[in-house]
Parts: sequence; C-alpha cells; structure tokens
Amino acid sequence: MPKALPRRTVLRAAGASLALPLLDAMTPAFARPAPGSAGDPAAVPRRMVAINVDLGFLPDAFFPTGTGRGYAPSPYLKLLASRREDFTVFSGLSHPEVDGGHSADVSFLTGAPHPISAGFRNTISLDQYAARQIGHRTRFPTLALRVGPGNGSLSYTADGVRIPAEMVPSRVYRQLFVDGSAAEQAAQIRRLREGRSLMDAFDGQIDSLRRKVGGPDRDRLDQYLTAVRDVEKRLEANQAWQARPKPEVDAPEPKDVLDAGALVTRTRTMYDLARLALETDSTRLISVLVTQAFNPKVDLPGVEMPHHALTHQASRDDARGQLETVERAQMTELARLLDGLAEVKEDGERLLDRTMVMQGSNLGNAGRHDNSNLPILLAGGGFRHGQHLAFDRDRNRPLGDLYVSMLQRLGLETDRFATGTTTLPGLEAV
Repeated sequence: MPKALPRRTVLRAAGASLALPLLDAMTPAFARPAPGSAGDPAAVPRRMVAINVDLGFLPDAFFPTGTGRGYAPSPYLKLLASRREDFTVFSGLSHPEVDGGHSADVSFLTGAPHPISAGFRNTISLDQYAARQIGHRTRFPTLALRVGPGNGSLSYTADGVRIPAEMVPSRVYRQLFVDGSAAEQAAQIRRLREGRSLMDAFDGQIDSLRRKVGGPDRDRLDQYLTAVRDVEKRLEANQAWQARPKPEVDAPEPKDVLDAGALVTRTRTMYDLARLALETDSTRLISVLVTQAFNPKVDLPGVEMPHHALTHQASRDDARGQLETVERAQMTELARLLDGLAEVKEDGERLLDRTMVMQGSNLGNAGRHDNSNLPILLAGGGFRHGQHLAFDRDRNRPLGDLYVSMLQRLGLETDRFATGTTTLPGLEAV
C-alpha cells in the first residue's frame, strides 16, 4: 500500500477539507520551551506586519529619485528620515495579472489574478500561509485588523475564504489581554471538549469507511485521518491555552473612535494594539487593511473633500494639497509605529529587528485605478536596509518574490509563493 504523504504535505492537502476558517478562528498553540533554550524552534522569534493602504500614495511624492543606498528621499520618505537605515523602498513591483482597480485589495496578500473576473476564487494569503507552519507558537496564530468600515480583510484561507478583520479597538484589546470570567472560561473549555468529541465520532466513521475501500481511496482517507488527528492535537493545545492567563499590559483599554473621518486616530489606535500584540508575543503575524473605500472626508486641517475624490482630482493644486495632507498623516503614523517597535527591547535586541513591517497598496496610482508599480516599503526584520531597490517600472517584477524573501526570513522553507518563484535580489538578511 502506498505510504501516506509527509505530515507537512498532509496539512496542506487537507486544508480545504478541514474548514480552515474555523481552525484559524481557534487559538492553537503547543507548549514550547523557554526562548533561547535547547530545542526551542523559535529561539529568535521572527514576526511580520503586513499593511495595505487601499487608496495608495501619490507616486511622485512617494518614490525616491536615484537607486541603491544613495537615493534622494521623496517628500513622504523624508517623514521616515530617522529610520532611513531601517527600511528599504521598492519600485517596479506588482502582482502579475492582478487588475480591477480598487477591487485588487483582496489580492494584495494572495496575488490571485483577475479579482473582478467571473468565477474568481481567492487563494491563501501571506499571513495565513505562514501561520500554517509557525502560528502554533503563539496564543493567536494571526491577527487580522481593519482601519475603516465595511467587511474587508487582507487574510484568506487556502480555500479563498475571507477571514474577518476586527475594526473595533476595544474588542481587539479584550481578545488579547482580558481573561474571561471563570464561567466563561469553563464554557470555552466545554466547547473545546465537545469539539474533540465530534472529532472522535468523525474519526470513527472515517475509520469504518477506510476498511471498506482500497487503493487510491484508502490512501486519501489515510491522509484525511492524519489531518483529523492534527485537529485533535490543536484542540488539546487550545484547551491548554485556556488555563494560561493572558499577558498584562500597562496600556488601558482604548476608546472606540469609529468615525470614518477620524483616519489618524483610528490608524494610531490599531497600530498601537498591533505593537502590544507583538511585544507580548500574543501573535507574530498581523495584517492591517487601512480602507477608505467609503470615501470619508478626513478630519484634518485644510481637508475639505472626501479622500477617494481627492485621488481623482489630484491634478488640481487645491485637491493635491489636501491629498498630500492625508497621505503625510498616514506616513507619519507608520513612522510612529516603527519608532515604537524600535524602542521595545527583547533579549537585548530591538523588536523592530525581529519584526518585518511591510506597508504598500494594491493601487500604484489611485486616480487611474492602476494596479502596477505599487508603492511598497519594508522595514525591520533583520534585513540590510537603507536602500531603494528599483525594478522595471514598465515590466514589473512579481511582488511575490518579496513575499518569498519574507517567508524565508520567518524561517519557512519555501522558494515560491503566489507568482513569486525566488527571493528578491538585493534584499539580504544581516
């Protein structure tokens, strides 16, 4: 009889049949040795924050002139001047065959082509791909956040199912740092045990069926049964997490400012929560969608027109000035996030050096609904930064190559993701 596939292959192959959205909503984690101890697979924890600003940035205000380490910073990059040696800016990157203007946000972390075509089905996102191998090391495998109204998210399962992103700061805070009452914890443990009972019953049905078939069908059932056993282990691990108190933080529970126009306040609050989640090692994989799809008027001095409308009227001096005000504010919040990560020390090393922060957009030019030459910036993570890596702006290099570099930095053994088939040249680890 043919041997079952290796465990890692079984998990990938069985993902669709094991309802990954449910698995991701659980909080799986296996007990791990103390950081730095012998046998610890995460002696140096590596983390990732992926941010998509869905209305993008004015290209001539974002991209620098010159290449390599001697580039001249653009007006927006000057806002990050104190962190110049901590980030790399890219030009000439995009996802091949990802079109559709604003609708391309669903493909930003997946690279799935033609998101507005009939029958479009998304693929697994960068954070979820990483979580399948390292997500068990923390209480929360991933954290999907959204700044702005709607139901958008950057995170998708292997089935292409959207993982809901949380936009209410107080709910994120309570999820991360507030333990439920004894009754609530008992109810959660009871639900987990019931889940294990269902798995046991399902296991029995599959095992009975296995004895009645042969050949390729039996082999496929063996693979599926192995995956079911893995779910049982995850349920056990989740049950163990229920017995552990959540980390305590000095920061109070944030106020829920949900006004669509309060872009800066909402962004700052979510970025602060992301930093706290990383600092407490509650998760190592975070996605943040900053969406202005509902076209609010941002409450900044001098801004009189709705954000989306500004992107289409940027050729007018008054509109451009307002748009620059909004985009400068967004870049300033990124700088504040990077400063916060740089100030936190973990085992004597800056948290920023262990955390990749990628900010980009699914739009290269929002006014033209253009999905090429995306504004991409990568900070931290232990790479050699301080440079502008410029690729062909007419025949773009796959953004997936950058994602391969990021996955490898997380410790994953992979040489491809989406349309990426190699690491990005010029981006090297320290």
